[in-house]
Amino acid sequence: MNTELRDRLRPFSDKALAQGIPADDVERWLATARPCVTLTREDGPEPVVGRFGGPLELPADMPTPGAPFVASIDLAALPADGTDLPLPRDGRLLFFAWPESEYPESAGQVVYVPEGAPVTERDKHESWNPGDVDEYRAMFDSYPQGPLRARVDVSLPYHTHLTPPGQRRSVLVPGHPRAEELVSVWEDTQDDIATDGPMQLGGYADEEAVYVDPVEVAVSTVTQAVESGSWEGPVSADPADWVLLADWFAGEDVARYEGSTVHWVIQREDLAARRFDRAFVTVYWNP
Repeated sequence: MNTELRDRLRPFSDKALAQGIPADDVERWLATARPCVTLTREDGPEPVVGRFGGPLELPADMPTPGAPFVASIDLAALPADGTDLPLPRDGRLLFFAWPESEYPESAGQVVYVPEGAPVTERDKHESWNPGDVDEYRAMFDSYPQGPLRARVDVSLPYHTHLTPPGQRRSVLVPGHPRAEELVSVWEDTQDDIATDGPMQLGGYADEEAVYVDPVEVAVSTVTQAVESGSWEGPVSADPADWVLLADWFAGEDVARYEGSTVHWVIQREDLAARRFDRAFVTVYWNP
């Protein structure tokens, strides 16, 4: 971990040590820290790197995704080294999602639009709401709108358990016997360390009730989808081969789906190869 991240995390380490957590355990947990970019709608000095909503512009030969349009990110505007993800240096990432979890194979999508690619503006309702269902239109009309500013932050795990391959019962994160206490300290000190925002790139996934890593849940879900034939494989069943690309807390604004959290995950090899169409989307929703 670099000195800047360690300094940012000092309130966490100081409190953990003051609570009697052994220094070795604190150091091992600090080693899991990852940089991330928090996207916020608040005014401030941070650069505008994208927006919620706005026109939906896609390459002419690309079908319109079958999920509602959430946000677009200008990759060239992102702070350098804001995440540890091998993102393209330019172009735009477009995020699409339904804020519900009934059909995870069609819950959302990620589209990469290369810099300079000719685009056409699309209807933002037709592909996923062809019948113009009133309740779906009301849902989409309540999606957030407006510019997104970026701040480089640091992220620690929110989860305390994982499920070993081939097993159904979860266990404490191996090598971290004080994981539950360390996550509790992170929850207590996070506001002093990292910005709160509705969307995040990279880092660790968060949601209302975190027990195991939401990326692990997504990997289990996509593996089952491949087995059922509803998602094209092959995919790795090892969560270590996947990363969180982004998550979005829908907040209290999205009509009928208040409190939803959307996670876009992707295999590391697909991310490196810019196969963003291979991103998988899961939603945590506690209605």
